[in-house]
Amino acid sequence: MSAASNPDDATSAIFAATVTLTQTEPQHFDLAFLATTQPCPWPKAYGGDLVAQAAAAAIRSVTDGKALHSMHSYFMRPAEIGAEVRYEVEVLRDGRGYSTRQVRGYQDEKAIYVCFASFAAGEPSPSFALRMPDGVTPAESLPSAKAYLATRSGGTMTDASKRYWSSGRGFDMRHVPGPVYLEVEGARVPHQAVWVKPFDRLRPVAGLSDGARDAAALAYVCDYTILEPVLRVLGLAWAEPGLVTASLDHAMWLHRPGPVDGWLLYAQEAIAAEQGRGVAIGRFFDAEGVHRASVAQEGMIRVPLGSLESEVSLTPAVTVDGGRLG
Repeated sequence: MSAASNPDDATSAIFAATVTLTQTEPQHFDLAFLATTQPCPWPKAYGGDLVAQAAAAAIRSVTDGKALHSMHSYFMRPAEIGAEVRYEVEVLRDGRGYSTRQVRGYQDEKAIYVCFASFAAGEPSPSFALRMPDGVTPAESLPSAKAYLATRSGGTMTDASKRYWSSGRGFDMRHVPGPVYLEVEGARVPHQAVWVKPFDRLRPVAGLSDGARDAAALAYVCDYTILEPVLRVLGLAWAEPGLVTASLDHAMWLHRPGPVDGWLLYAQEAIAAEQGRGVAIGRFFDAEGVHRASVAQEGMIRVPLGSLESEVSLTPAVTVDGGRLG
């Protein structure tokens, strides 16, 4: 298998299944939709499922052509895997230029997730965009997760987690300078980049235009790796024994629309780690260098006492204007 090849059994169908919602009668707010969290080898469902499903629910409540431009989320309780989540949408405001929605996710009658989403009609204006980082290794020169993990094992990794990392997430993900699955591949620095691309063409999703589906795809894929620059600078890998992580809050801004059908560079930077929490920011760029979206997230990061140095203080090598990444 060449570095540019997709894993043989990998498709993007899991994403389409994630954001396929069924409308139902509301119990709390104005509209309601049902969705199902997808399989994963962890004790709780993937947080990106909730963000993408809430985005799809909010999008389906806006019928005048406005586009999603921002979401701000809180994860309040773990979601069960393979279980139904009810998303209730409150129509807070519909104006000429902007519309605002609140979305709450419920499981077993308990609120597990909440977000606010804003939609914009768009208007002519001056434009500015950060530059794509320079000197990033091309995706085609990097191994897929399946190729990287084929001959590696260790830590808490199981056959199920290896399969999931390799082909179960719907997207091919290739790390610069290297992954943090089993160990921190590359320097302990507070930044990294991840090339992401659907394993195959994204399928149509009922109730969503192609543009809306692609916005939901960014909401879905952004959560997989956004805490990794924090893990990297702390010297932690996903397979570290005793490591427990969870998304706490999440923000996403969609600056410029575009298809999610080729490689996107997800440039990421850790900005803080303290008191069992870490904060990271990320920016999506398309293959032409267009800055498409920005992400910020705080997550819980718990490790056994004594397994970390007391303090790590480094100056990030990612410049404010999006310059060279290391």
